[in-house]
Amino acid sequence: MKFVTFQGAQGPRLGAVRDGRYVDLASTDPTLPWSLKELLAGGPELMGRAAAALSKGATIDPATVRLLAPIPDPQKVICVGLNYADHARESGVEPPPEPVIFNKFPTAVAAHGDTVALPDESKEVDYEAELVVVIGRRGRRIAESKAFDHVGGYCVGNDVSARDWQIGKPGKQWLLGKTFDGFAPFGPALVTPDEVGDPGHLRIQCRVNGQVLQDSNTDQLIFSVPELVAYISRICTLCPGDVIFTGTPPGVGFARKPPIYLQPGDVAEVEIERVGLLRNPIIADKGN
Repeated sequence: MKFVTFQGAQGPRLGAVRDGRYVDLASTDPTLPWSLKELLAGGPELMGRAAAALSKGATIDPATVRLLAPIPDPQKVICVGLNYADHARESGVEPPPEPVIFNKFPTAVAAHGDTVALPDESKEVDYEAELVVVIGRRGRRIAESKAFDHVGGYCVGNDVSARDWQIGKPGKQWLLGKTFDGFAPFGPALVTPDEVGDPGHLRIQCRVNGQVLQDSNTDQLIFSVPELVAYISRICTLCPGDVIFTGTPPGVGFARKPPIYLQPGDVAEVEIERVGLLRNPIIADKGN
């Protein structure tokens, strides 16, 4: 199934996709939750009821509602750096022997179609196409062999990055350079694992204004989805709705000669096979 979150008259609503249109699941079956996070936490029993509601519910034209991020309020936005060997080398470092983990704040979350504002504080904002993993089942110290049992689905993500903060500031401000508001767009839908299949064999692209700048496959990941889930869960409990940006392939803007940075008026697109297309217009920061 494909799940979306959209803005309803009374707040965020949980929908599922049928024939390109949305079914408001809780309106069809009032026993279902309004949030995808709660649906994931409910496990197979709630998923079965969601599937039944999807098959019989009235549909909504997506053009009539505002799409939100599939998980608008994740507890954790966890990111993996340097997880493609070629990207590590283009960044001037050797592929790491274990995952490089950082995070973004939830205020960085944005949806498909949202504008991403270039902050006045940065002149070197870059794109990063990424497969996003959404946790579906709570766990700590998860065995690699059991990791897929804890995956609720996958989204398309763009790890927008202010390189002059991430690389140029004293001490290299990875967190601050990655977590300006709007710097974690993901969506447009959460696609369940049964529809995606092996997340380690998916074509991934980033295009800016139609120009292909990244074109790779997740089979180039250094650390696979199960390895990442197992590694991260050694440190913290993973909860339903937590999101993991799994790393970006080569072709990022700062490594190009000359560098390519996002500019007002650009349109950034990330597309991942069997997961979807994420599109975000780029604008100048309009302040508060």
